[in-house]
Amino acid sequence: MQPTPDFNPSRSAKSLLRRSRQGALATLTVNGGDPYCSLVNVAANPDAAPLLLISRLAVHTKNILADDRVSLMLDERVAGDPLEGARIMVAGRAEELSGEAASRARRRYLAAHPSAEVFVDFKDFAFFRIAPSGLHLVAGFGRIIDLKPAQFLTDISDAADLLEAEASAIEHMNEDHREAMGLYATKLLGAGAADWRCTGCDPEGMDMQAEGQTLRLEFPERVKTGTELRKMLVRLAGEARARQ
Repeated sequence: MQPTPDFNPSRSAKSLLRRSRQGALATLTVNGGDPYCSLVNVAANPDAAPLLLISRLAVHTKNILADDRVSLMLDERVAGDPLEGARIMVAGRAEELSGEAASRARRRYLAAHPSAEVFVDFKDFAFFRIAPSGLHLVAGFGRIIDLKPAQFLTDISDAADLLEAEASAIEHMNEDHREAMGLYATKLLGAGAADWRCTGCDPEGMDMQAEGQTLRLEFPERVKTGTELRKMLVRLAGEARARQ
C-alpha cells in the first residue's frame, strides 16, 4: 500500500523513534529459537537508533547474546483504540556498547529515564544499541510503508562538535533556561504548560519531556556544532516569545 501524498513517512518514523520511552522487544529464545517478547524502556541515540539498558540476568539479554537479531515495536500510546495511533517495528541487531558510545548512551538514557540511576551501575546491566536494518511504519489507512535506515536515521558523521557539546548544552538549558523550554513547548509545539526539560540534542532537533509526556522540537535547519546549536535555540526562543 502506497502512502498518501500529504504523508511524510520519514518524519513520522523519526518522531516516534525520538519520543518513545517504552516498547515491545522481540528476541529469539536460546533453546529452539521461538519468538520471545518483553516490555523494555528505550531512549534514542543521537542518530535516533533505539538504546536499551538491560540486565544479563534477563531472558531477552541471554537471547541477544546468543543471537543478536531483534525487533522492537514502538507506538504512540493514544487514548482509546491503540490501533488508531501510529506505530513502527524496527528490525535489526542489538550491539552491546562500550567506551565513549556507552558513556553517551548512559547520558541519553538517564536523561530519558532518571529512575534508572538506581541500578545503572549494577554489574549485570549494560547498554545496547539496536542497529536497524529496516523499519515498518503503520500510521493509518494509506499510510503503511517500509523504510530503509537512511530514511529514518539521522546522519551524525559531520556533527562530532555538536555531540561533544550536547551534555553541557542540555545541562545549561535545564538549569538556566527552563522558561525558554516552556516557551518551545507551549508556543511552538502547542503543548500544555509543564516543567519541560531537555533530554537530548542532535543535528535535526531537540527532545523534551515532562510528567510522562515527550515532545520533539525540529530545527528549521540542520546544526552541526555547539555554536550553531546555541544560535538555533536563541532564534527559536525569540520566535516563541513573539507568539505570546
